[in-house]
Amino acid sequence: MNRLKIISWCFYDFGNSAFTTLVVTFIYSTYFTKSIAENEIDGTFLWSNGIAISAIIVALFSPLLGAIADKAGYRKQLLVITTLSSILATTLLFFPHDGQVLFSLALFVIANVNFELGSVFYNSYLPEIANKEKIGRISGYGWGLGYCGGLICMLIAMLVFISPNDPWFGFSKDTGSNIRATNLLVGIWFLLFSLPAIFFLDDNRVFERKNFFSLLSTSIEELKTTFNEIRNYKNTVRFLIARLIYNDGLITIFAFGAVYAAGTFDFTFNEIMIFGIILNVAAGLGALTMGHLDDILGGKRTIQISLIGLMFATTLAVFTESKSLFWLSGIIIGLFAGPNQSASRSFMGRLTPKGKINEFYGFFAFSGKFTSFLGPLILGLLTKYFSSQRMGVSVVFFFFFIGLILMSRVKEPKRLVDSKHN
Repeated sequence: MNRLKIISWCFYDFGNSAFTTLVVTFIYSTYFTKSIAENEIDGTFLWSNGIAISAIIVALFSPLLGAIADKAGYRKQLLVITTLSSILATTLLFFPHDGQVLFSLALFVIANVNFELGSVFYNSYLPEIANKEKIGRISGYGWGLGYCGGLICMLIAMLVFISPNDPWFGFSKDTGSNIRATNLLVGIWFLLFSLPAIFFLDDNRVFERKNFFSLLSTSIEELKTTFNEIRNYKNTVRFLIARLIYNDGLITIFAFGAVYAAGTFDFTFNEIMIFGIILNVAAGLGALTMGHLDDILGGKRTIQISLIGLMFATTLAVFTESKSLFWLSGIIIGLFAGPNQSASRSFMGRLTPKGKINEFYGFFAFSGKFTSFLGPLILGLLTKYFSSQRMGVSVVFFFFFIGLILMSRVKEPKRLVDSKHN
């Protein structure tokens, strides 16, 4: 294994996690529902639509872009383009003010779509930089370092922009510019720590370059063939279907955790920041610890254990009236969310056939997004219909439960798949 490539790969997680932590989960999502939108109920509904639209776009384009990367070797270029596009759109989120809902949501969708598409190409490097005996722990290192990155970035945001009576650099609490300035921080952070991956990750294969239209046609035909042949990868299909369901629950939690804390438990921005810090510590510890267990127990058992933990935590969060118990539920979610994501990524690496790495990680992204609009959409609809965030959040439990049942039908691979069938 090449240590420089592994470190560069892990630091990309360290950088991009600031986006999911500050923008998607804890700060900007809350700011949008409380300040940019007219009220929290409408804000929750509108934010759910933004998440849903992002998911649909990613689901449509990720397999095609993965196929293009496999056929022509554009993985590195696509990683750079999507990363920089996400960074730019995130930075521009500083500008929308109260009431500018469409402007804000449009920028968020652009940032989120490119973030997710970039993850397709980033994740596809994992089976190449890690051998099959250590792929679980390398994935865990990435997720663990990612949560550390999100944690450190959030601490900086808290100390520089959120907590001070007079935020740094002249940003104002009265206008909310101190909150919006966290997007500038995320953009700089993401750019800085993605540079090692951009410079040091490369493709070792030689590709035949084709013009765009020829490449597009070939990639579409390749996807059609893969879709037709995918019945031959029955175990992979079972896993992707299971992930399709349980990942909906994770996406919904990440998108609405802070919104729920603010709307139902009256968390202040400072409390949300502390909540996010504790969750990131828990998630980082969980990912690092269970990354090693992944290599010992296998990805299937690791995923199943994490889903049971997430089901318990979600139930506690929905039914408790106690702020302290809600804090506990958040910590438990952190402890098991990281291992779930890490083990899912490494499990896919074990199932991926040679020569189809980017394409199959495109399907991996596809499985993570194909129905992922359902969780946020159902949560938004239930919240608006019942005027209750608790009713909306309750849907998350069922995604985890169904995913757990479906994972029982998935077989643990004994080796990295290098044949047609698994």
